[in-house]
Amino acid sequence: MKFVDEYRDRERSLQLSRKLHSITTHPWRIMEVCGGQTHAIVKFGIDRLLPDQVQLVHGPGCPVCVTPLEIIEKSQEIAARPNVIFCSFGDMLRVPGQTRDLLAVKASGADVRIVYSPLDAVRIASENPHREVVFFAVGFETTAPANALAVIQADSLGLQNFSLLVSHVLVPPAIEAVLDTPNNRVQGFLAAGHVCTVMGYAEYEPLAEKYRVPIVVTGFEPIDILQGVLMCVSQLESGRAEVENQYSRSVRPEGNREAVAMIRRVFRVIPRKWRGVGEIPCSGLGLNDEFARFDAEVRFGTTEFTLDEPSECISGEILRGLRKPPECPAFGTHCTPEHPLGATMVSSEGACAAYYRYRNFERGTE
Repeated sequence: MKFVDEYRDRERSLQLSRKLHSITTHPWRIMEVCGGQTHAIVKFGIDRLLPDQVQLVHGPGCPVCVTPLEIIEKSQEIAARPNVIFCSFGDMLRVPGQTRDLLAVKASGADVRIVYSPLDAVRIASENPHREVVFFAVGFETTAPANALAVIQADSLGLQNFSLLVSHVLVPPAIEAVLDTPNNRVQGFLAAGHVCTVMGYAEYEPLAEKYRVPIVVTGFEPIDILQGVLMCVSQLESGRAEVENQYSRSVRPEGNREAVAMIRRVFRVIPRKWRGVGEIPCSGLGLNDEFARFDAEVRFGTTEFTLDEPSECISGEILRGLRKPPECPAFGTHCTPEHPLGATMVSSEGACAAYYRYRNFERGTE
């Protein structure tokens, strides 16, 4: 396929692998932040092209995976109300709450609809003026511009029946939380290219300087990831700690200024809970005062509801790079895509789902 095959070229991949083997003299532990990168690594066996001294661990880069249990419970409680049309991307419908998921709520009679854009939910609200329409606004900085645009459009249309259940999270504070973990062993990062396409990478430079870790903005194809690892290892071997951009075909230093301006117009930075990780200061987005009337938590009175995470699922340790999916006793037995214990097994970007799909035959051997 044009523009894809060139980034999956076998000979070029092997060349990068040989280069990595030739320069690596010390053990290094590198975290890829994005779940899309995790799936590419496991699917294409990229980790098996690396020197034995270079270990890739999987970070909190799947927005579905890090959406806290209490937000899932709030989504189900709101969706079950008789006058509500609850709209969501499809990947959130199977994320388990305490006893069920949104698909089960839909099966019980709730009006839960899969949409492909938050603007679809705005349209549904305009077509159903006597019903409350809620969009489940989940994601990193990549989905925030579209959700901000939906709020701006709903405001311009004067809609009184549209709101967002917001669970937006931000990548740089999550990297800092990983680095602040007492038993952290991560020495370098592959940053998520699509996030940086929106936001740029200036926010990563203080982290690289403060913690003395290289951060390489990286794409999602095998060549991208191997190049990103090579750039990261090159820095580590030479004692440098800088932000570099492997994904230059898509990422500019300043990002997308119009998208950033839209995010800043609609949202404000707030503390946010991360599933399996806990609350991280300044790591989320919430609606600012001008658009607070579109906040579903306020509208439906769920702001004070809190809930602890279950102890059986080790997704928090996986998301912090402390353990890998096959190390979980429940992996592939009590926890499968059909009967998941946690979101890392449900999400299309979840590390557990990647290992189950591509390496389940090796369960217990990783």
